Amino acid sequence: MIKRAHIRQFLAVVDAGSFTQAALRIRVTQPALSAGIAELERLVGTPLFLRNRRQIRLTEAGGRFLPIARDLDRGFRAADDFGRTGEQQAAELKLGVIRSLSGELLQAIVAALRPSFAIEIVENGDAELRAALGSARIHMAIGGLRPGERGEHVTPLYDEPLTMFVAADHPLVGRIEVTPDELAAETMIARRSCEFLAATSRFFTRHGVRPRFALRSESDERCLRMVAAGIGITTAPVSLAIDGIVPLKVAGYDFRRELGLIADPAWAALPDVAPRLAHAREMIGAIAAEWRQAKVDPAL
Repeated sequence: MIKRAHIRQFLAVVDAGSFTQAALRIRVTQPALSAGIAELERLVGTPLFLRNRRQIRLTEAGGRFLPIARDLDRGFRAADDFGRTGEQQAAELKLGVIRSLSGELLQAIVAALRPSFAIEIVENGDAELRAALGSARIHMAIGGLRPGERGEHVTPLYDEPLTMFVAADHPLVGRIEVTPDELAAETMIARRSCEFLAATSRFFTRHGVRPRFALRSESDERCLRMVAAGIGITTAPVSLAIDGIVPLKVAGYDFRRELGLIADPAWAALPDVAPRLAHAREMIGAIAAEWRQAKVDPAL
């Protein structure tokens, strides 16, 4: 008979992406976790995971079993909460967030969600978050929207251009526009969180610009502060500007991004989620409008 422990172990492996991390998350030994998954696979009569040294992936059967496991887990949680007195329990929300989202904006969005949801935040790249959303490993994601992407479960936030940022005392400050080749002698700083990092590299390579790098970092704040310190220049969304740096228009560099909140339709339709989410979306829409007015419009 399938037990609650089997479901907990299965979901831990799915969410963590590895047996080692899953065992740490649910505080069991890895051999005990492996034995539990093996027993679950015996009970359902088919392998649920494809295992190799590099990654753990769901089999086709595992993908079909995942929504059943999610439903069972929600049922167990509801049973735990049944009959409890006091305030209504907060609905669980696993929120995926792209790394290049402003911490200030994320703070405001999470503050709007917190009264209604028990929040766990997962950081990753845009493609990885969409994959996690599609496999029900997260409930919502804040990331880049594709051109024209709209729908009942998509909440557009704001759009903005990317620009080159230089230190406030840089010799090129005051120029209306510069050509890419004028930056050939510049030292660059690579924001590894940037969704357009590969496209930006191709843009400058196409124009014969192959700079040296003073820093490569996942931290947007560190990158931008090093620009302010004058050790290099970088591209970033205009809303990420900080004191001490100035935007510089580069001819032909016209990348833009639109950010949005994307929800898993099945999760968003749950009776204990739908009304809470509708209210939170209204608040988040207002927050995004204020953010654009304060951070994006002045830079355009």
